[in-house]
Amino acid sequence: MARMGNVHRDEELLEEETFYDRVGGHEAFTQLIHEFFRGVKSDPELAAMYPQDDWEGSESRLLMFFEQYWGGPMTYSRTRGAPMLKMRHMPFKITERMAAHWADSMHRAIGTLTLEPDDEFLMRDYVERACRYLINADE
Repeated sequence: MARMGNVHRDEELLEEETFYDRVGGHEAFTQLIHEFFRGVKSDPELAAMYPQDDWEGSESRLLMFFEQYWGGPMTYSRTRGAPMLKMRHMPFKITERMAAHWADSMHRAIGTLTLEPDDEFLMRDYVERACRYLINADE
């Protein structure tokens, strides 16, 4: 009987809607990341932090990361390993000012989505926390 209860509970967990699904899934996250990179490319200082010969790769990696973080496919971990956000960004000089540039671009991109207020708050809050977490250099 306990086994049946666990199976039922597991089925309920599998049916639970994720943030990723609720906000529009792959289509919404593709739009978010595409709009983010439009902003990055229009900001010379921020654009300089990205490999100029691999815009597609940068966009793809961020898309995979965001989708996985918000409950979508685990493609990022399967193809690149554990996210290790702090370690992957250590080679780059991320100052408070540059983190703010990144956040500004992401906030503009979030504004292009049609989100419920609570979902928009969650996404914007994550952006702010992630940016602060990745600062690794003084101005």
